[in-house]
Amino acid sequence: MKAVVLHAPHRLVIEDREVPRPGEGEVLVRIHRAGICGSDMHYYHHGGFGTVRINTPMVLGHELAGVVDKLGPGASGIAPGTKVAINPSLACGQCRYCLTGMKRQCSDMRFMGSAMRTPHVDGGFREYVVVSQSQTIPVGTIAELDEAAVAEPLSVCLHAVSQAPDLVGKRVLVTGFGPIGALTLLAARHAGASSVSVTDVAQGSLRLAQTLGAEKTYDVSHPGAMGQEERDRGQFDVVFECSGHPSAIRTAIAVTRPGGCIIQVGLLPDEITLPFNPLVTKEITYRGTFRFDAEFERAVRLISERIIDVRPVISRAFHFSEVEAAFAFAQDRQHASKVMLEFA
Repeated sequence: MKAVVLHAPHRLVIEDREVPRPGEGEVLVRIHRAGICGSDMHYYHHGGFGTVRINTPMVLGHELAGVVDKLGPGASGIAPGTKVAINPSLACGQCRYCLTGMKRQCSDMRFMGSAMRTPHVDGGFREYVVVSQSQTIPVGTIAELDEAAVAEPLSVCLHAVSQAPDLVGKRVLVTGFGPIGALTLLAARHAGASSVSVTDVAQGSLRLAQTLGAEKTYDVSHPGAMGQEERDRGQFDVVFECSGHPSAIRTAIAVTRPGGCIIQVGLLPDEITLPFNPLVTKEITYRGTFRFDAEFERAVRLISERIIDVRPVISRAFHFSEVEAAFAFAQDRQHASKVMLEFA
């Protein structure tokens, strides 16, 4: 089989590898579609993010969908030919976080396409992967496999919404409208938000927000673009901060009403300076969110039945042999949201 392997920043190599064999309780999946995530971009451009760096070649990719090819010993209940989305998280099931219902915080997590462990855990930018049967979630007959590959980022957004207060009837703002911001809008609207508005600096992203039904869009490349939303100490009940940019957090604090909530979705620099006094005096709840747990199966169901229609978020698919062009296009905020690699 072919695999797309990152050897160093800006050095992706298409290699020949043996097709893996499924072991006890495992499933061999033929990958059809794989989404390019922001973390894949960080690995590609910088070799990692934060303190995490690749030190050996690694296959990227964790937003995956394909077709079951073969079952290993002990695997049952899923037939070859079944379309599946693949949950890239495999928790140990034994640490204190797993045992208390917080698998996303697992102390021994195996997450596909991640250099957090040594040896690294290869991802799914390859023609075949072997995963635990528990990681394969059937897709159904309505949605296509490119939609199913969006289940992982949608899971992140569903979990972010679960960290917020009840959104029914609430006025919501999403800051930063990349793929996670777009899917957060869809998840918040599904959760009952009365309106969802959006900020970004790219006109292409703001146009997509309008397509997806944003109440208002704000081009925050212009100073004072949200000044009217700061009146009466803030107008939004809940803000999902998806950009990971300190300036967006300052904006979020300014436009969140007293007693409101900010959910930090995007990862931030380790050290930032923020205006904390308004956070205190307005009694704003500021909360983080990380990955997902049971939301993955829910995301697959919502996509499978097109209760949440992710198709407008998918910009383009490239054959994996054009991976360099795919990564270049994924950087184009004017035209790209979720970019896919095709493997079958």
